[in-house]
Amino acid sequence: MAPAATSEPIRVCHVVAVPYPGRGHVNPMMNLCKLLASSKPDLLITVVLTEEWLGLIGAEEKPPSIRFATIPNVLPSEQERAADMPSFVGATQTKMGEPFERLMERLVEPVHFIIADTFLFWAIEFGNRRNIPVASLWPMPASVFSLFYHLDLLERNGDHPFDVSERGEERIDYVPGIKSIRLIDIPSIAYMKDQRLITLVRRIFFNLTNAQYLLISSIYELEPQMMEALKQEFPFPIYTFGPAIPYLNLQNLTSFSTNQSDYFAWLNSQPPSSVLYVSLGSFLSVSQAQMDEIADGLRASGVRFLWVARGEAKRLQERCGETGKVVPWCEQLKVLCHPSVGGFWTHGGWNSTMECIFAGLPMICFPIILDQTTIRKHVVEDWKIGLDAKKNLQAPGDLLKSGEIAQLVKKFMDLESFERREMTGRAKEFGETIREAISDGGSSMTNLASLLNHIVCRLK
Repeated sequence: MAPAATSEPIRVCHVVAVPYPGRGHVNPMMNLCKLLASSKPDLLITVVLTEEWLGLIGAEEKPPSIRFATIPNVLPSEQERAADMPSFVGATQTKMGEPFERLMERLVEPVHFIIADTFLFWAIEFGNRRNIPVASLWPMPASVFSLFYHLDLLERNGDHPFDVSERGEERIDYVPGIKSIRLIDIPSIAYMKDQRLITLVRRIFFNLTNAQYLLISSIYELEPQMMEALKQEFPFPIYTFGPAIPYLNLQNLTSFSTNQSDYFAWLNSQPPSSVLYVSLGSFLSVSQAQMDEIADGLRASGVRFLWVARGEAKRLQERCGETGKVVPWCEQLKVLCHPSVGGFWTHGGWNSTMECIFAGLPMICFPIILDQTTIRKHVVEDWKIGLDAKKNLQAPGDLLKSGEIAQLVKKFMDLESFERREMTGRAKEFGETIREAISDGGSSMTNLASLLNHIVCRLK
């Protein structure tokens, strides 16, 4: 028998998503929202951005069920964020909460669910006061989450603070889920002289237990022991849904042949697997002296390369010569999936690493700060799909010289070498693992469906 007709209005489930205002946080939050919207198009998602970030991504294509709302910037400019990261992190914890709450008061539709970056602990407090469940989104590996969460173990065992130049090669084995790790591969806040970030991180994780869900932008199969250890730590559901990269935009890769961008036209003219893609991140980069060494090393190597160097692209192109192409920006995932690209020299940010693995490519790791040192450990030591560019440097601030760079790049891009073939084979296997996770019945899609069920049940 058909259900009786009702005059009640159809209610829409409304999710509010609020990312930390940084590229490595905004991108995975947006990609998660697009995944949710593609799975359930009638879901209303309001993404709360600072004014700066609305200007940066407001014109990007998105599903009609996703809309943007804004709050004021926490600091006037990105330059200030890069110059003093601890102050910026602190400002996101003290200056975003109040304008966020005022925005919530102005929303017409009731809010049924909140997804907030883990660094924005005040969103959990807001949700608890309003009886709105909050999912905390961690946009880095599960291992880095555990290392942050267990900083007290480092102190208890006398391994914080430590001098990385003297003790960096020492290994510890007492962090749950991590068999063994060098001290130098622990996130760099553990050996920063400025301890403000440690204080901020403690506050973040102290409050995390009041969330209702934890979302990690990793893949279960990449970190199974780590995920099982975390599930023993917390009373709420923990979901991996990675990779939180824009793979939905890759439905038609034949666009390589018709894309009008200069760099794609250049890539189309190069032999298969001959190009080294180079990008050292969009936030904290390396010194100009190191950039010059990289330019000289790439030129001396004779290897073809495509280098994303933001504001320095014109200067570095002149220094590099014609062997490669230097651009201020590119569509990174599409570039990595281009058949002429054979590897990635990366700072080792998590989103870039996931994009590289998705493309099935090996990488050169050149970590700069925070989680990138731990990600290097996974890539080089655990997964064996990359090389460590900083292996022979004595101290974190030392320059990698052009001669070493030329030798490293030639070795890495030698398609006939046994080591290269082994790395490439494993990288392709990891790429298949990711594709299985995001296919029907895969771990990430199953977790995404479970999360959606939790969100929608708020309407019942």
